[in-house]
Amino acid sequence: MSGEIDLPLPDPGSLKRGRFTYFPVVPGRLEFAIEVRQAILRQRPQAIALELPATLQAAWMRAVARLPEMSLIFYPDETLGLAQAIYVPIEPADPFTEAIRTGLEIGAEIVFVDPDAGQRPHLKDAYPDPYAIRHIGLARYIEAYRVYPQPRSQEISRHAAGIAWKLQGADPLVNVLVVVSLNLLDPLLDAMEEPQAQPLARTHREGVELFNPHPESLAEIAIEYPQLQWRYEDFRRLPADWRLIDRRHAQLAVFREAEKQYEASTGERIAHWQRRLLARYTRNLALAGNELSAGLFDLAVAARAVADDNYAWEVWEAAGRYPPQNAASDLVTVRVSGEEVWLDTRRIRLRRRLPNPKRRLRPFGLKPRRKEKFPGEWASQLNGAGICSYPPEDLVIEDYGRFLKKKGKSILSEERVLVEPFTTSILDGIDLRETIRKWYEGRIYVRQFQKIRGEVGAVVVIFDEDRDNRYPYMTTWLGENQNESDMAFYSTFPFDHLVGPGMGRAEYGGFLMTLPPRRLYDVWQDADYQFAESKSERLLLAALDYSIHRHVVYVAAKPPRSIFKTIASRAGRTIVYIPIGQLSPASLKKIRVVHVLDGYDKRELAKDYL
Repeated sequence: MSGEIDLPLPDPGSLKRGRFTYFPVVPGRLEFAIEVRQAILRQRPQAIALELPATLQAAWMRAVARLPEMSLIFYPDETLGLAQAIYVPIEPADPFTEAIRTGLEIGAEIVFVDPDAGQRPHLKDAYPDPYAIRHIGLARYIEAYRVYPQPRSQEISRHAAGIAWKLQGADPLVNVLVVVSLNLLDPLLDAMEEPQAQPLARTHREGVELFNPHPESLAEIAIEYPQLQWRYEDFRRLPADWRLIDRRHAQLAVFREAEKQYEASTGERIAHWQRRLLARYTRNLALAGNELSAGLFDLAVAARAVADDNYAWEVWEAAGRYPPQNAASDLVTVRVSGEEVWLDTRRIRLRRRLPNPKRRLRPFGLKPRRKEKFPGEWASQLNGAGICSYPPEDLVIEDYGRFLKKKGKSILSEERVLVEPFTTSILDGIDLRETIRKWYEGRIYVRQFQKIRGEVGAVVVIFDEDRDNRYPYMTTWLGENQNESDMAFYSTFPFDHLVGPGMGRAEYGGFLMTLPPRRLYDVWQDADYQFAESKSERLLLAALDYSIHRHVVYVAAKPPRSIFKTIASRAGRTIVYIPIGQLSPASLKKIRVVHVLDGYDKRELAKDYL
């Protein structure tokens, strides 16, 4: 029987080594700020060691004392001369900043252990999106990174050795929580296994200043967009569930706020199909950048693509709003661009097109549009004897109808393509997608388009399903020549918005176009379509009924109910569905406005008012 006591071996996967507990983080990311605060409140360490330069400790602590107002640490870049400078934003959602704030709350000693031998507070690395912590947890996130870390360079090893030297000289009687960047965790653990020599690093840095960034600069210089950081700051002050601080919820709040401002400034609304497209587009942009959630730049890009520059501007403004930040401060307020703070920045140029008195100024000599001599003059000229369209608008919408017909046929062609390995003929060309997908086979794939029988006989475009009866005006009018379609549509009431004597302006909710002309009965009074559940379905039924060709193009936010496939099949027709999100928002906006004239005699005067 031996007198020796077998002690359990330490868990090699544990981040607790003696009196040191290591807490790896991704700098500047919200999820790690939440986790580090919870860990400090749970463990209540006596000292907190941070991977931050000791030469910046005084400025950093002062910046933390100013929170929730953000600050900007400035110091000259000695390697590039006084003309260049380093800017370090101090943000509430940064885990290092949060570790200082929470540590001060519990009375822990704050120690900066970075030897300050580099240009930046943290070594750069490409981390997996921290949003994954919401789904897999912190422990699995850290474990996954440690399995596939970035290559360990000499700079990383030297940096870790300097931090280890500082930690080895810490008070041996206190428990220390070490907050360190994730890419330095394993190098630091290895460096702590043996005594380290004092690194060659500066003990004092000249020219360190603290500035107050202007509120309009925050969207460019902050790592997390300001509105998300304000939500974090708000939840930090309130006893709320930390899981409520979710990026998806924050993005939805940004889009909703932007929608309100967009409608107030332009009078236009974001449709439900655009909201779905925004969600899909931002997701795809994030995945293209190896992220799980979109950042501010991607939100603005998606908003511009789905709507227009005005909406993208409102999204940028809503996401960049941070109420605690003020232009007036006890510090010097500076405007700083993202290019001055970060490397490899991306640019987006937004051109707002809003009504402006200066833009309405005309060169001398041009006659202005006529106005009412007295209120109600134009309304008094309505007699209700008949209505007609404005010919220049007819040309535009007919051209767009031809475009949709061609697009519908191209969709059918794409659906009926045969792809096969190349043997004796390249047929209709090489299929690059299939060739690359099966590159390992060492063969070339070619494609053959099947012949599409039949033409497109009718086009239905639905901007809004109108479940709330926002478009009460329903009418049918006939083409006036062989190249002009019969048309049925529902819209806002045109004569509620008069733009000239007997000339009203309306907005389409949806319309039907079919050729040849002069065949369309009143679609809205036809008893054959009574079972339709909405105005859009009534238009689709009429399109299937009146189309003399096999195919009917249906443009809408969502495809029609499955019963319409059966109806179309029985009528010998095929519905070609085109998601409205695939079409240009600018083109849709151009054709959505319709002017209704109260009589043919108004056409001669219309050019002076429209």
